[in-house]
Amino acid sequence: MSWTHQKLSRRRALAAATGLAAGALLPTAQASAQAATFTNPVIWQDFADIDVIRVGDTYYASASTMHYSPGAPVLRSYDLVNWEIAGHSVPTLDFGAKYDLNGARGYVRGIWASSLAYRPSNRTFYWLGQIDFARTYVYTATAAEGPWSRLTTISTPYYDVGLLVDTDDTLYVAYGNTTISVAQLSPDGRTQVRTQQVFTTPSSVGTLEGSRFYKINGQYYIFLTRPANGQYILKSSAGPFGPYTMRQVLLNLPGPIPGGGVPHQGGLVQTQSGAWYYLAFVDAYPGGRVPALAPVTWTSDGWPIVQLVSGAWGTSYPSPAVPTPPRQVTPMTGVDTFDGTTLKPRWEWNHNPDNTKWAVGNGLTLRTATVTNDLYWARNTLTHRIQGPTSTATVLLDHSAMRDGDRAGLALLRDSSAWIGLKRDGGTTRLVMVNGLTMDGNWNTTGTGTEAASAPVQGNRVWLRANADIRPGSARPGTFSYSTDGTTFTRLGPAFSMGNDWRFFMGYRFALFNHATQALGGAVRVTRFDLSTPSTTRG
Repeated sequence: MSWTHQKLSRRRALAAATGLAAGALLPTAQASAQAATFTNPVIWQDFADIDVIRVGDTYYASASTMHYSPGAPVLRSYDLVNWEIAGHSVPTLDFGAKYDLNGARGYVRGIWASSLAYRPSNRTFYWLGQIDFARTYVYTATAAEGPWSRLTTISTPYYDVGLLVDTDDTLYVAYGNTTISVAQLSPDGRTQVRTQQVFTTPSSVGTLEGSRFYKINGQYYIFLTRPANGQYILKSSAGPFGPYTMRQVLLNLPGPIPGGGVPHQGGLVQTQSGAWYYLAFVDAYPGGRVPALAPVTWTSDGWPIVQLVSGAWGTSYPSPAVPTPPRQVTPMTGVDTFDGTTLKPRWEWNHNPDNTKWAVGNGLTLRTATVTNDLYWARNTLTHRIQGPTSTATVLLDHSAMRDGDRAGLALLRDSSAWIGLKRDGGTTRLVMVNGLTMDGNWNTTGTGTEAASAPVQGNRVWLRANADIRPGSARPGTFSYSTDGTTFTRLGPAFSMGNDWRFFMGYRFALFNHATQALGGAVRVTRFDLSTPSTTRG
Protein backbone atom coordinates (compact mmCIF):
# COMPACT_ATOMS: atom_id res chain seq x y z
CA MET A 1 0.00 0.00 0.00
CA SER A 2 1.02 3.59 -0.41
CA TRP A 3 1.38 6.32 2.20
CA THR A 4 1.09 10.00 1.43
CA HIS A 5 4.38 10.81 3.19
CA GLN A 6 6.40 8.54 0.92
CA LYS A 7 8.65 9.87 -1.84
CA LEU A 8 6.03 9.58 -4.57
CA SER A 9 2.33 9.57 -3.77
CA ARG A 10 -0.16 7.44 -5.62
CA ARG A 11 -1.67 10.54 -7.17
CA ARG A 12 1.69 11.77 -8.47
CA ALA A 13 2.49 8.29 -9.70
CA LEU A 14 -0.72 8.26 -11.70
CA ALA A 15 -0.02 11.67 -13.16
CA ALA A 16 3.55 10.79 -14.09
CA ALA A 17 2.83 7.39 -15.64
CA THR A 18 3.16 6.80 -19.36
CA GLY A 19 2.90 3.82 -21.65
CA LEU A 20 0.89 0.63 -21.79
CA ALA A 21 1.89 -2.79 -20.60
CA ALA A 22 2.61 -5.50 -23.12
CA GLY A 23 0.88 -8.78 -22.44
CA ALA A 24 -0.25 -11.93 -24.11
CA LEU A 25 -3.73 -11.53 -25.54
CA LEU A 26 -6.51 -13.93 -24.64
CA PRO A 27 -9.20 -13.38 -27.28
CA THR A 28 -12.64 -12.58 -25.96
CA ALA A 29 -14.12 -15.41 -28.03
CA GLN A 30 -11.84 -17.91 -26.32
CA ALA A 31 -13.01 -16.84 -22.86
CA SER A 32 -16.67 -16.89 -23.79
CA ALA A 33 -16.36 -20.29 -25.45
CA GLN A 34 -15.42 -21.98 -22.21
CA ALA A 35 -18.07 -23.96 -20.39
CA ALA A 36 -17.15 -22.31 -17.08
CA THR A 37 -15.99 -18.74 -16.64
CA PHE A 38 -15.63 -16.31 -13.78
CA THR A 39 -16.29 -12.58 -13.70
CA ASN A 40 -14.11 -9.85 -12.20
CA PRO A 41 -13.95 -8.58 -9.59
CA VAL A 42 -13.97 -11.97 -7.90
CA ILE A 43 -14.88 -10.22 -4.64
CA TRP A 44 -16.66 -6.88 -4.83
CA GLN A 45 -15.75 -5.91 -1.30
CA ASP A 46 -12.83 -3.94 0.12
CA PHE A 47 -9.86 -6.33 0.40
CA ALA A 48 -6.61 -4.60 -0.56
CA ASP A 49 -2.86 -5.34 -0.57
CA ILE A 50 -3.57 -9.01 -1.06
CA ASP A 51 -1.11 -11.79 -0.32
CA VAL A 52 -2.33 -15.12 -1.68
CA ILE A 53 -1.04 -18.66 -1.09
CA ARG A 54 -2.12 -22.24 -1.64
CA VAL A 55 -1.84 -24.94 1.02
CA GLY A 56 -2.81 -28.31 -0.44
CA ASP A 57 -6.17 -27.83 -2.14
CA THR A 58 -7.04 -24.63 -0.28
CA TYR A 59 -6.22 -21.03 -1.16
CA TYR A 60 -5.74 -18.32 1.46
CA ALA A 61 -5.34 -14.57 1.20
CA SER A 62 -4.68 -11.72 3.60
CA ALA A 63 -5.65 -8.05 3.27
CA SER A 64 -5.14 -4.63 4.85
CA THR A 65 -7.57 -3.34 7.45
CA MET A 66 -5.87 -0.21 8.86
CA HIS A 67 -7.63 0.85 12.08
CA TYR A 68 -10.28 -1.87 12.04
CA SER A 69 -10.14 -4.64 14.66
CA PRO A 70 -9.59 -7.55 14.52
CA GLY A 71 -7.11 -6.95 11.72
CA ALA A 72 -5.68 -8.73 8.70
CA PRO A 73 -8.57 -10.96 7.61
CA VAL A 74 -7.72 -14.42 6.31
CA LEU A 75 -9.77 -15.27 3.24
CA ARG A 76 -10.26 -18.87 2.12
CA SER A 77 -11.18 -20.36 -1.26
CA TYR A 78 -11.08 -23.69 -3.04
CA ASP A 79 -11.15 -22.32 -6.60
CA LEU A 80 -9.61 -18.78 -6.46
CA VAL A 81 -13.00 -17.34 -7.44
CA ASN A 82 -15.38 -17.92 -4.53
CA TRP A 83 -14.03 -16.66 -1.21
CA GLU A 84 -15.07 -16.60 2.44
CA ILE A 85 -13.62 -14.93 5.53
CA ALA A 86 -12.04 -17.60 7.73
CA GLY A 87 -10.69 -15.41 10.53
CA HIS A 88 -8.20 -12.66 11.36
CA SER A 89 -4.43 -12.91 11.86
CA VAL A 90 -4.30 -9.99 14.32
CA PRO A 91 -6.89 -10.56 17.08
CA THR A 92 -6.42 -7.15 18.70
CA LEU A 93 -4.61 -4.01 17.61
CA ASP A 94 -2.59 -3.87 20.82
CA PHE A 95 -0.10 -1.39 19.41
CA GLY A 96 -0.90 1.56 21.67
CA ALA A 97 -3.76 3.48 23.26
CA LYS A 98 -4.68 5.25 20.01
CA TYR A 99 -6.03 1.96 18.65
CA ASP A 100 -8.43 1.94 21.63
CA LEU A 101 -9.67 5.48 20.89
CA ASN A 102 -8.09 6.34 24.23
CA GLY A 103 -6.77 9.90 24.04
CA ALA A 104 -5.69 9.43 20.43
CA ARG A 105 -6.97 7.81 17.24
CA GLY A 106 -5.44 5.34 14.81
CA TYR A 107 -7.30 6.21 11.61
CA VAL A 108 -5.35 5.24 8.48
CA ARG A 109 -2.65 3.55 10.55
CA GLY A 110 -2.51 -0.02 11.80
CA ILE A 111 -2.59 -2.99 9.42
CA TRP A 112 -1.12 -2.05 6.05
CA ALA A 113 0.27 -4.29 3.33
CA SER A 114 1.46 -7.39 5.14
CA SER A 115 2.35 -10.98 4.33
CA LEU A 116 0.73 -14.37 4.84
CA ALA A 117 2.73 -17.58 4.42
CA TYR A 118 2.60 -21.24 5.35
CA ARG A 119 5.58 -23.22 6.63
CA PRO A 120 5.22 -26.94 5.91
CA SER A 121 7.99 -28.01 8.31
CA ASN A 122 5.92 -27.05 11.36
CA ARG A 123 2.50 -26.86 9.69
CA THR A 124 2.14 -23.25 10.75
CA PHE A 125 0.72 -20.11 9.17
CA TYR A 126 2.75 -16.90 9.57
CA TRP A 127 1.57 -13.30 9.34
CA LEU A 128 4.08 -10.41 9.28
CA GLY A 129 3.38 -6.68 9.23
CA GLN A 130 4.98 -3.43 10.33
CA ILE A 131 3.07 -0.98 12.48
CA ASP A 132 3.56 2.80 12.50
CA PHE A 133 7.02 2.64 10.86
CA ALA A 134 8.30 1.44 14.24
CA ARG A 135 8.58 -2.36 14.32
CA THR A 136 7.37 -5.58 12.76
CA TYR A 137 4.94 -7.99 14.41
CA VAL A 138 4.77 -11.70 13.67
CA TYR A 139 1.71 -13.82 14.42
CA THR A 140 1.28 -17.57 13.94
CA ALA A 141 -1.50 -20.15 13.89
CA THR A 142 -1.81 -23.82 13.06
CA ALA A 143 -5.19 -23.20 11.36
CA ALA A 144 -6.13 -20.26 9.18
CA GLU A 145 -9.25 -19.50 11.21
CA GLY A 146 -7.13 -19.30 14.34
CA PRO A 147 -6.51 -18.94 17.15
CA TRP A 148 -3.66 -16.62 16.15
CA SER A 149 -1.06 -15.50 18.68
CA ARG A 150 1.91 -13.15 18.59
CA LEU A 151 5.19 -14.98 18.03
CA THR A 152 7.58 -12.05 18.24
CA THR A 153 8.30 -8.40 17.63
CA ILE A 154 11.23 -7.41 15.38
CA SER A 155 12.77 -3.96 15.75
CA THR A 156 13.18 -3.46 11.98
CA PRO A 157 9.96 -2.12 10.41
CA TYR A 158 9.56 -4.29 7.31
CA TYR A 159 7.54 -1.87 5.17
CA ASP A 160 5.19 -3.69 2.74
CA VAL A 161 6.71 -7.05 3.61
CA GLY A 162 6.68 -10.29 1.64
CA LEU A 163 7.63 -13.51 3.45
CA LEU A 164 9.32 -16.41 1.65
CA VAL A 165 9.65 -19.86 3.15
CA ASP A 166 12.52 -21.21 1.05
CA THR A 167 12.79 -24.82 -0.06
CA ASP A 168 15.41 -25.38 2.65
CA ASP A 169 12.96 -23.94 5.25
CA THR A 170 14.89 -20.66 5.67
CA LEU A 171 12.69 -17.60 6.23
CA TYR A 172 13.37 -14.48 4.17
CA VAL A 173 11.48 -11.21 3.91
CA ALA A 174 11.56 -8.65 1.10
CA TYR A 175 10.51 -5.12 2.02
CA GLY A 176 10.90 -1.40 1.38
CA ASN A 177 9.75 1.59 -0.61
CA THR A 178 11.90 2.48 -3.64
CA THR A 179 14.91 0.90 -1.91
CA ILE A 180 14.16 -2.81 -1.65
CA SER A 181 15.89 -4.97 0.96
CA VAL A 182 15.93 -8.63 1.91
CA ALA A 183 16.26 -9.91 5.48
CA GLN A 184 16.90 -13.42 6.74
CA LEU A 185 15.16 -14.51 9.92
CA SER A 186 16.35 -16.95 12.53
CA PRO A 187 15.13 -20.55 12.16
CA ASP A 188 12.43 -19.96 14.77
CA GLY A 189 11.28 -16.78 12.98
CA ARG A 190 11.74 -14.64 16.07
CA THR A 191 14.74 -12.47 15.18
CA GLN A 192 16.54 -10.94 12.24
CA VAL A 193 19.81 -12.61 11.28
CA ARG A 194 20.82 -10.42 8.37
CA THR A 195 19.44 -7.66 6.17
CA GLN A 196 20.80 -6.24 2.94
CA GLN A 197 19.68 -3.75 0.31
CA VAL A 198 19.18 -5.63 -2.95
CA PHE A 199 17.66 -3.11 -5.37
CA THR A 200 17.21 0.61 -5.93
CA THR A 201 14.29 1.62 -8.13
CA PRO A 202 15.35 3.63 -11.21
CA SER A 203 14.13 7.21 -11.20
CA SER A 204 12.40 6.53 -14.51
CA VAL A 205 10.08 4.11 -12.72
CA GLY A 206 9.51 6.16 -9.56
CA THR A 207 8.19 4.26 -6.54
CA LEU A 208 8.13 0.50 -6.07
CA GLU A 209 6.72 -1.14 -2.95
CA GLY A 210 4.30 -3.90 -1.92
CA SER A 211 6.87 -6.74 -1.97
CA ARG A 212 5.84 -10.34 -2.53
CA PHE A 213 8.70 -12.86 -2.39
CA TYR A 214 8.80 -16.14 -4.33
CA LYS A 215 11.10 -18.94 -5.32
CA ILE A 216 9.98 -20.44 -8.63
CA ASN A 217 11.97 -23.02 -10.58
CA GLY A 218 15.09 -22.15 -8.60
CA GLN A 219 14.81 -18.42 -9.32
CA TYR A 220 14.06 -15.78 -6.69
CA TYR A 221 11.42 -13.18 -7.53
CA ILE A 222 10.28 -10.00 -5.76
CA PHE A 223 6.91 -8.89 -7.12
CA LEU A 224 6.48 -5.11 -6.69
CA THR A 225 3.81 -2.52 -7.32
CA ARG A 226 4.13 0.99 -8.68
CA PRO A 227 1.20 2.71 -6.96
CA ALA A 228 -1.36 2.92 -8.27
CA ASN A 229 -0.97 1.92 -11.89
CA GLY A 230 1.87 -0.53 -12.43
CA GLN A 231 3.45 -3.83 -11.50
CA TYR A 232 7.10 -4.84 -11.83
CA ILE A 233 9.08 -7.92 -10.93
CA LEU A 234 12.70 -8.53 -9.90
CA LYS A 235 14.48 -11.80 -10.65
CA SER A 236 17.68 -13.30 -9.25
CA SER A 237 19.44 -16.48 -10.30
CA ALA A 238 22.16 -16.03 -7.66
CA GLY A 239 20.14 -16.31 -4.46
CA PRO A 240 17.74 -14.33 -2.27
CA PHE A 241 20.18 -11.45 -1.81
CA GLY A 242 20.58 -10.90 -5.55
CA PRO A 243 21.72 -9.32 -7.73
CA TYR A 244 18.29 -8.70 -9.24
CA THR A 245 17.18 -7.58 -12.68
CA MET A 246 13.84 -5.83 -13.25
CA ARG A 247 11.06 -6.21 -15.78
CA GLN A 248 7.73 -4.40 -16.17
CA VAL A 249 4.69 -6.64 -15.81
CA LEU A 250 1.97 -4.06 -16.49
CA LEU A 251 1.53 -0.30 -16.61
CA ASN A 252 -1.67 1.68 -17.11
CA LEU A 253 -3.46 -1.52 -18.05
CA PRO A 254 -7.23 -1.00 -18.48
CA GLY A 255 -9.01 -2.74 -15.64
CA PRO A 256 -12.14 -4.90 -15.46
CA ILE A 257 -14.36 -2.46 -13.52
CA PRO A 258 -15.85 0.52 -15.37
CA GLY A 259 -14.60 3.69 -13.70
CA GLY A 260 -12.09 1.75 -11.61
CA GLY A 261 -8.32 1.85 -11.60
CA VAL A 262 -5.47 -0.31 -12.87
CA PRO A 263 -5.17 -3.79 -11.32
CA HIS A 264 -1.96 -3.88 -9.29
CA GLN A 265 -0.25 -5.13 -6.12
CA GLY A 266 -1.53 -8.48 -4.83
CA GLY A 267 0.30 -11.72 -5.48
CA LEU A 268 0.99 -14.76 -7.65
CA VAL A 269 -0.25 -18.25 -6.90
CA GLN A 270 0.02 -21.65 -8.62
CA THR A 271 -2.86 -24.11 -8.85
CA GLN A 272 -2.58 -27.84 -8.22
CA SER A 273 -2.37 -28.43 -11.99
CA GLY A 274 0.54 -26.01 -12.38
CA ALA A 275 -1.33 -23.01 -13.80
CA TRP A 276 -0.47 -19.56 -12.45
CA TYR A 277 -2.77 -16.69 -11.51
CA TYR A 278 -2.36 -13.11 -10.39
CA LEU A 279 -4.78 -11.86 -7.72
CA ALA A 280 -4.53 -8.06 -7.71
CA PHE A 281 -6.76 -5.28 -6.47
CA VAL A 282 -8.50 -2.48 -8.33
CA ASP A 283 -9.03 0.99 -6.87
CA ALA A 284 -12.82 1.23 -6.91
CA TYR A 285 -13.79 4.06 -4.59
CA PRO A 286 -16.09 4.86 -2.85
CA GLY A 287 -16.21 1.13 -2.12
CA GLY A 288 -12.48 0.65 -1.62
CA ARG A 289 -10.02 -1.69 -3.32
CA VAL A 290 -11.44 -4.93 -4.68
CA PRO A 291 -9.75 -8.17 -5.83
CA ALA A 292 -9.51 -9.16 -9.49
CA LEU A 293 -8.02 -12.37 -10.91
CA ALA A 294 -6.19 -13.07 -14.17
CA PRO A 295 -4.20 -16.04 -15.53
CA VAL A 296 -0.44 -15.73 -15.94
CA THR A 297 1.97 -17.50 -18.29
CA TRP A 298 5.76 -17.49 -18.20
CA THR A 299 8.31 -16.75 -20.90
CA SER A 300 10.97 -19.32 -21.72
CA ASP A 301 13.51 -17.27 -19.74
CA GLY A 302 11.32 -17.06 -16.65
CA TRP A 303 9.26 -13.85 -16.68
CA PRO A 304 5.51 -13.67 -15.97
CA ILE A 305 2.99 -12.34 -18.49
CA VAL A 306 -0.58 -11.43 -17.54
CA GLN A 307 -3.06 -12.86 -20.03
CA LEU A 308 -5.17 -10.06 -21.49
CA VAL A 309 -8.55 -9.85 -23.17
CA SER A 310 -8.67 -7.32 -26.02
CA GLY A 311 -5.70 -5.47 -24.53
CA ALA A 312 -7.16 -5.24 -21.02
CA TRP A 313 -7.43 -7.17 -17.79
CA GLY A 314 -10.41 -9.35 -18.60
CA THR A 315 -13.85 -8.88 -17.12
CA SER A 316 -14.11 -12.68 -17.47
CA TYR A 317 -11.78 -15.64 -17.97
CA PRO A 318 -12.09 -19.41 -18.02
CA SER A 319 -12.42 -20.67 -14.48
CA PRO A 320 -9.29 -22.22 -12.92
CA ALA A 321 -9.09 -25.98 -13.35
CA VAL A 322 -9.12 -27.19 -9.76
CA PRO A 323 -10.53 -30.22 -7.93
CA THR A 324 -14.20 -30.08 -6.99
CA PRO A 325 -14.46 -27.96 -3.82
CA PRO A 326 -15.26 -29.98 -0.69
CA ARG A 327 -18.06 -27.55 0.20
CA GLN A 328 -19.52 -24.19 -0.68
CA VAL A 329 -17.86 -21.23 0.97
CA THR A 330 -19.81 -19.05 3.41
CA PRO A 331 -21.38 -16.08 1.59
CA MET A 332 -20.16 -12.60 2.46
CA THR A 333 -23.72 -11.32 2.19
CA GLY A 334 -26.97 -12.46 3.75
CA VAL A 335 -28.54 -12.47 7.19
CA ASP A 336 -26.81 -12.45 10.58
CA THR A 337 -28.92 -12.85 13.70
CA PHE A 338 -25.86 -12.72 15.98
CA ASP A 339 -26.36 -16.19 17.35
CA GLY A 340 -23.60 -18.16 19.06
CA THR A 341 -20.98 -16.75 21.38
CA THR A 342 -18.73 -14.79 19.02
CA LEU A 343 -19.07 -12.38 16.14
CA LYS A 344 -18.76 -13.90 12.68
CA PRO A 345 -15.53 -12.95 10.89
CA ARG A 346 -17.35 -10.68 8.43
CA TRP A 347 -17.45 -8.04 11.22
CA GLU A 348 -14.68 -5.64 12.30
CA TRP A 349 -14.79 -2.89 14.91
CA ASN A 350 -13.76 0.72 14.30
CA HIS A 351 -10.62 0.52 16.49
CA ASN A 352 -10.49 -1.97 19.36
CA PRO A 353 -13.77 -2.42 21.23
CA ASP A 354 -14.43 -2.25 24.93
CA ASN A 355 -15.31 -5.91 25.33
CA THR A 356 -17.27 -5.28 28.51
CA LYS A 357 -19.83 -3.21 26.56
CA TRP A 358 -21.11 -5.65 23.95
CA ALA A 359 -22.45 -9.18 23.69
CA VAL A 360 -23.89 -11.60 21.13
CA GLY A 361 -26.43 -14.37 21.51
CA ASN A 362 -30.08 -13.55 20.95
CA GLY A 363 -28.92 -10.57 18.94
CA LEU A 364 -26.10 -8.06 19.27
CA THR A 365 -26.25 -5.90 22.39
CA LEU A 366 -24.36 -2.63 22.20
CA ARG A 367 -24.11 -0.82 25.52
CA THR A 368 -22.83 2.74 25.36
CA ALA A 369 -19.05 2.72 25.73
CA THR A 370 -18.16 6.38 25.14
CA VAL A 371 -19.60 9.75 26.12
CA THR A 372 -19.03 11.96 23.08
CA ASN A 373 -20.88 13.95 20.45
CA ASP A 374 -18.45 12.68 17.79
CA LEU A 375 -19.06 9.31 16.16
CA TYR A 376 -15.38 9.16 15.15
CA TRP A 377 -14.46 9.06 18.86
CA ALA A 378 -17.14 6.54 19.82
CA ARG A 379 -15.95 3.08 20.78
CA ASN A 380 -17.75 -0.13 19.82
CA THR A 381 -18.84 0.94 16.36
CA LEU A 382 -19.18 -2.33 14.46
CA THR A 383 -18.52 -2.29 10.71
CA HIS A 384 -19.31 -4.45 7.70
CA ARG A 385 -17.94 -4.13 4.19
CA ILE A 386 -20.34 -2.98 1.49
CA GLN A 387 -21.07 -5.39 -1.35
CA GLY A 388 -20.68 -3.86 -4.80
CA PRO A 389 -21.76 -2.56 -7.14
CA THR A 390 -24.82 -1.69 -5.01
CA SER A 391 -26.19 -3.26 -1.87
CA THR A 392 -28.53 -2.64 1.01
CA ALA A 393 -28.07 -3.16 4.74
CA THR A 394 -31.20 -3.56 6.84
CA VAL A 395 -31.15 -3.88 10.62
CA LEU A 396 -33.85 -4.57 13.16
CA LEU A 397 -33.08 -2.56 16.27
CA ASP A 398 -34.65 -2.66 19.73
CA HIS A 399 -34.14 0.75 21.36
CA SER A 400 -36.17 0.25 24.54
CA ALA A 401 -33.08 0.49 26.78
CA MET A 402 -31.73 3.77 25.38
CA ARG A 403 -31.15 6.60 27.84
CA ASP A 404 -31.33 10.34 27.47
CA GLY A 405 -28.49 11.64 25.32
CA ASP A 406 -27.91 8.33 23.53
CA ARG A 407 -27.40 8.10 19.77
CA ALA A 408 -27.76 4.77 17.96
CA GLY A 409 -28.16 3.64 14.40
CA LEU A 410 -26.79 2.55 11.05
CA ALA A 411 -24.10 4.61 9.33
CA LEU A 412 -22.28 4.86 6.04
CA LEU A 413 -18.86 5.29 7.61
CA ARG A 414 -15.70 6.84 6.20
CA ASP A 415 -13.93 10.21 6.55
CA SER A 416 -17.23 11.76 5.43
CA SER A 417 -20.20 9.97 6.95
CA ALA A 418 -23.96 9.97 7.46
CA TRP A 419 -26.42 7.85 9.43
CA ILE A 420 -30.00 6.98 10.17
CA GLY A 421 -30.97 6.14 13.70
CA LEU A 422 -32.35 7.27 16.99
CA LYS A 423 -31.83 10.21 19.28
CA ARG A 424 -33.22 10.06 22.79
CA ASP A 425 -33.54 13.36 24.62
CA GLY A 426 -35.84 14.48 27.40
CA GLY A 427 -37.50 11.11 27.61
CA THR A 428 -38.46 11.15 23.92
CA THR A 429 -36.97 9.05 21.15
CA ARG A 430 -36.95 10.32 17.55
CA LEU A 431 -35.87 8.87 14.22
CA VAL A 432 -33.26 11.06 12.53
CA MET A 433 -31.06 11.19 9.45
CA VAL A 434 -27.76 12.94 10.15
CA ASN A 435 -25.08 14.00 7.67
CA GLY A 436 -22.07 16.30 7.80
CA LEU A 437 -19.78 14.02 9.83
CA THR A 438 -16.34 14.86 8.41
CA MET A 439 -12.59 14.56 8.95
CA ASP A 440 -9.71 16.54 7.48
CA GLY A 441 -6.64 15.10 5.76
CA ASN A 442 -4.99 14.45 9.13
CA TRP A 443 -8.08 12.50 10.22
CA ASN A 444 -9.18 15.02 12.80
CA THR A 445 -12.91 15.62 13.12
CA THR A 446 -14.12 18.74 11.32
CA GLY A 447 -17.87 18.08 11.57
CA THR A 448 -19.89 16.07 14.12
CA GLY A 449 -23.05 15.98 12.05
CA THR A 450 -26.17 17.93 11.23
CA GLU A 451 -29.68 16.60 11.59
CA ALA A 452 -31.12 16.69 8.07
CA ALA A 453 -34.48 15.01 8.70
CA SER A 454 -36.50 13.48 11.51
CA ALA A 455 -39.64 11.48 12.16
CA PRO A 456 -41.51 10.29 15.24
CA VAL A 457 -41.08 6.68 16.29
CA GLN A 458 -43.53 4.46 18.10
CA GLY A 459 -42.91 1.21 19.88
CA ASN A 460 -39.56 -0.27 20.88
CA ARG A 461 -38.44 -1.70 17.55
CA VAL A 462 -37.57 -0.12 14.21
CA TRP A 463 -36.05 -1.32 10.97
CA LEU A 464 -33.26 0.90 9.62
CA ARG A 465 -31.97 0.65 6.07
CA ALA A 466 -29.01 2.08 4.18
CA ASN A 467 -28.59 1.65 0.45
CA ALA A 468 -25.10 2.18 -0.97
CA ASP A 469 -24.04 2.64 -4.58
CA ILE A 470 -20.28 2.04 -4.70
CA ARG A 471 -19.72 1.94 -8.44
CA PRO A 472 -16.37 3.68 -8.96
CA GLY A 473 -15.58 6.70 -11.05
CA SER A 474 -17.35 9.49 -9.19
CA ALA A 475 -19.11 10.28 -5.95
CA ARG A 476 -22.12 8.00 -5.47
CA PRO A 477 -25.37 8.26 -3.51
CA GLY A 478 -26.23 6.60 -0.25
CA THR A 479 -29.82 6.74 0.94
CA PHE A 480 -31.56 5.94 4.20
CA SER A 481 -35.02 4.67 5.09
CA TYR A 482 -36.93 3.13 7.98
CA SER A 483 -39.87 0.83 8.61
CA THR A 484 -42.17 0.01 11.48
CA ASP A 485 -43.20 -3.40 10.11
CA GLY A 486 -40.15 -4.61 8.17
CA THR A 487 -42.03 -4.51 4.88
CA THR A 488 -42.87 -0.93 3.94
CA PHE A 489 -39.90 1.44 4.10
CA THR A 490 -40.04 5.24 4.17
CA ARG A 491 -37.19 7.35 2.89
CA LEU A 492 -35.68 9.72 5.45
CA GLY A 493 -33.44 12.65 4.54
CA PRO A 494 -31.61 13.63 1.36
CA ALA A 495 -29.22 11.42 -0.56
CA PHE A 496 -25.73 11.35 0.92
CA SER A 497 -22.79 11.74 -1.46
CA MET A 498 -20.10 9.10 -0.87
CA GLY A 499 -16.78 10.51 -2.09
CA ASN A 500 -14.23 8.61 -4.17
CA ASP A 501 -10.97 10.09 -2.86
CA TRP A 502 -8.40 7.36 -2.13
CA ARG A 503 -6.51 8.95 0.73
CA PHE A 504 -8.49 7.30 3.54
CA PHE A 505 -7.56 4.02 1.79
CA MET A 506 -10.39 1.99 3.28
CA GLY A 507 -13.71 2.20 1.47
CA TYR A 508 -17.11 3.04 2.86
CA ARG A 509 -18.62 0.58 5.31
CA PHE A 510 -21.96 -0.04 6.91
CA ALA A 511 -21.62 0.61 10.65
CA LEU A 512 -23.74 -0.16 13.72
CA PHE A 513 -23.21 2.21 16.65
CA ASN A 514 -24.53 3.29 20.02
CA HIS A 515 -22.86 6.06 21.99
CA ALA A 516 -23.81 8.41 24.79
CA THR A 517 -23.62 12.18 24.84
CA GLN A 518 -24.55 12.55 28.54
CA ALA A 519 -23.79 9.41 30.57
CA LEU A 520 -23.15 5.72 30.10
CA GLY A 521 -25.73 3.06 30.91
CA GLY A 522 -27.97 2.84 27.86
CA ALA A 523 -28.10 -0.03 25.37
CA VAL A 524 -29.63 -1.17 22.10
CA ARG A 525 -30.08 -4.64 20.68
CA VAL A 526 -29.72 -5.51 16.98
CA THR A 527 -31.60 -8.73 16.38
CA ARG A 528 -31.03 -8.98 12.64
CA PHE A 529 -28.63 -7.64 10.02
CA ASP A 530 -29.31 -8.33 6.35
CA LEU A 531 -26.85 -7.41 3.61
CA SER A 532 -28.50 -7.89 0.24
CA THR A 533 -27.98 -7.01 -3.40
CA PRO A 534 -30.75 -5.56 -5.61
CA SER A 535 -31.96 -9.00 -6.72
CA THR A 536 -32.45 -10.13 -3.12
CA THR A 537 -33.52 -6.95 -1.31
CA ARG A 538 -36.89 -7.28 0.36
CA GLY A 539 -39.28 -4.52 1.33
